[in-house]
Amino acid sequence: MSERVKKRVEQLRQEIDRHIHLYHSEDDPEISDEEYDRLFAELQRLEAEHPELLAEDSPTRRVGAPPKEAFAPVEHAVPMLSLASVRTAEELLAWEKRVRGRLEKADADPGEITWVTEPKIDGLAISLTYEKGRFVRGATRGDGRVGEDVTRNIETIAELPKRIEGAPPLIEVRGEVYLPIPDFVELNRRRTEQGLPAFANPRNSAAGSIRQIDPAAAAKRPLAIWSYGIGVTDGFEFGTHSEEVAWLADHGFRTNPDTATHSTIKEVLERCQWWLDRRDELEFEIDGVVIKVDRLGLWKELGVAGREPRWSVAWKFPPTTATTRLKEVVWNVGRTGHMVPFAMLEPVRVGGVTVSTATLHNEEDLERKDVRAGDEVVVMRAGDVIPQVVSALPQKRPEGSVRPRPPEKCPACGTAIVKPEDSVFSICPNRTGCPGQIFQHVKHFVSRGAMDIEGLGEKQAMRFLEIGLIEDVADIYSLRAGQLEELDRMGSTSSANLIAEIDRSRDVPFPRVLFALGLPGVGAVTAEALAEEFGDIDALHSADPERIEQTEGVGPIMARQINESLAEDRTWRIVERLREAGLNMALSEEDRRPEDGPLTGKTVVLTGSLPDLTRDEAAGMVRRAGGKVTGSVSKKTDFVIAGESAGSKLEKAEKLGVTVLNRDGFDRLLAGRLDAETADPAWRLSR
Repeated sequence: MSERVKKRVEQLRQEIDRHIHLYHSEDDPEISDEEYDRLFAELQRLEAEHPELLAEDSPTRRVGAPPKEAFAPVEHAVPMLSLASVRTAEELLAWEKRVRGRLEKADADPGEITWVTEPKIDGLAISLTYEKGRFVRGATRGDGRVGEDVTRNIETIAELPKRIEGAPPLIEVRGEVYLPIPDFVELNRRRTEQGLPAFANPRNSAAGSIRQIDPAAAAKRPLAIWSYGIGVTDGFEFGTHSEEVAWLADHGFRTNPDTATHSTIKEVLERCQWWLDRRDELEFEIDGVVIKVDRLGLWKELGVAGREPRWSVAWKFPPTTATTRLKEVVWNVGRTGHMVPFAMLEPVRVGGVTVSTATLHNEEDLERKDVRAGDEVVVMRAGDVIPQVVSALPQKRPEGSVRPRPPEKCPACGTAIVKPEDSVFSICPNRTGCPGQIFQHVKHFVSRGAMDIEGLGEKQAMRFLEIGLIEDVADIYSLRAGQLEELDRMGSTSSANLIAEIDRSRDVPFPRVLFALGLPGVGAVTAEALAEEFGDIDALHSADPERIEQTEGVGPIMARQINESLAEDRTWRIVERLREAGLNMALSEEDRRPEDGPLTGKTVVLTGSLPDLTRDEAAGMVRRAGGKVTGSVSKKTDFVIAGESAGSKLEKAEKLGVTVLNRDGFDRLLAGRLDAETADPAWRLSR
């Protein structure tokens, strides 16, 4: 053995230990999953080729990282292991062959081996201990042997069973805490607006939430949990893993409904592809599929190799992170004048998509991450989330690099940039004449969820602005078919269709018009809340910041920004012109919440697709009955209306005991013939 190999092994161990600490203890990874896997595989190969270099403290022999000193240590009765990974059909078939070969060598009679597949949730592994049916302790995985006591934070997760009926004297349940993708996006939006660092991915946000010293801080984040297995029991035993999962589901734990059993490895391969095809449609992050031998008796025969069980393996998906070179940082102006930094990248495949640009959120986040032109950077893409730069690799930084700074002048109009004291953005103050802001405003105004004007997309909007056909969003409603027919590639049919779409948008309800106006910080949910709080644009215009702040989801900074934006002459002129064009600037009488309707004082959540009703139509029906529609399920929710393909909201409602109704039950509810106490089971959701 050469000295070079010995030195490389030691170097790899130090480097991997550092990245394990960043990932598991700090929730702040510095390199991509793919890069980490490459380093780990190299160390495993060198240790296999040179067994004399094996050491008990090698990262290949350990799981995770030691617990933080801020939390009391918890020793796991059964170690929480890591999983070996495969990425191809050949590797999976080779693993199956090893399983069968080891069972034959042990003279075990496997009979017909069945397999279980379940999604590999990208969250934080958790151990949940119940004594006499009562939840007593929650712990992180830690280094696999000793974890962190995070009981008080775990207790803030609403869907976690606090008591189990018919439980044995002792049972330890294992699961994964995660943050749903929509909640992750909203959490990052709020953090970046407040100048706080954006979380790199949903997994980091979940881990960071569970490791909050103050449980109240963890309670503010909408964490969720899947339970997938049992570590220790005292009182009875299970014969198969699938029996364990069924028991958990029957006793109030949230298990993934798509966990499946298979009789052949071919079925397992098909199931892995099925999960990969659905990956971007899910409301939670998965990075692969966990495959297990179903019979627990065979687990004992197969045993454990180092830190990995031989009875289970993870089929890993293409990584959602990758490493590439950042060519330059560019600045775009947003619809409210914010100077937003973007990374121009050397194209790289991330999660099956080629990425060449990524967001850097805001200048304070850019400063915090210290990302520079020429850096090797980690890029992440999760589902439909905009690709983002997670971190730089400063050890690979070229000499002479400098920190990027916001431009002194707006790149769109040349106006001198200003930096308000309470903002994390530098701003172009040229609200009336900046073409960049006007374009972004038009782009937002016509988008889906706002006015939703089909046929007036980004390229067409830019074209109309450049040739002077429109100068702001109000001009859209002055367009005529004759004007459009004179343009290249328009024609009479497409011109007539676009005008028809514009006319149709005049009937869009007031909350969506309010969202389309693009007021600072006002997303679709906040626009809905403001519309319900004030009823019309004039009342909102007249309100002072303190009054606006009384709206659900609106803080003092956003309230002041809304007030100031509506007070600007330019904004109010556009509002008046849109009103003259026939747009709804007030809730209709039928959309206003009555004081004595059948749902007055009730909170309703809509999930899934309802027959013959759009989501907006259903929400309007709830409001007209006096109810309030919210986006998430909690103990304060009175009813959940569930249609086809209802997702995690339905499962959460069932765990919390919230009344869930189907379409017929919804009609009876609106008619005042049903309430939560007397709901006939016939009108509850049939699953």
